[in-house]
Amino acid sequence: MSVKNKIKNFFYLEEEDEEEVVQPSNQPLVKQQESPIKSRAKKERKFESEAPKNVVSIQAANSMKNSKVVIIEPRVYAEAQDIAEHLKNKRAIIVNLQRIDREQGVRIIDFLSGAVYALAGDIQRIGNDIFLCTPDNVEVSGEVSNYLYDDNQ
Repeated sequence: MSVKNKIKNFFYLEEEDEEEVVQPSNQPLVKQQESPIKSRAKKERKFESEAPKNVVSIQAANSMKNSKVVIIEPRVYAEAQDIAEHLKNKRAIIVNLQRIDREQGVRIIDFLSGAVYALAGDIQRIGNDIFLCTPDNVEVSGEVSNYLYDDNQ
């Protein structure tokens, strides 16, 4: 057998075609039970399932250390780009629009909505003219009830 065939057989585990010579005998045929061969993939899956469940990926652990919440009160529309930069850097942002003209505030929220969408994040209203913008690595649970909005308007 050539070296090439040995390597091919080693990596591909090809079965060689060998013909068996059947010799007639007077004994009745007895079927042998074939034992199932356990594949390597099943062993690997079993090994993976035995792994401890409290393992955290290194990236997740590092991102938790660097998690920050930034509070911003923009005064002009031009600051919207700076707010989006914080989102790109995986920081959650609380945007307080109480000190800006209503029309400018709407434009900022429109800009941030597009930025949040592009980064697969989330934007939520948490108060009168106060919004929470989060990147994809931050999960927000719970809701602020709507009756608070009605009292102040």
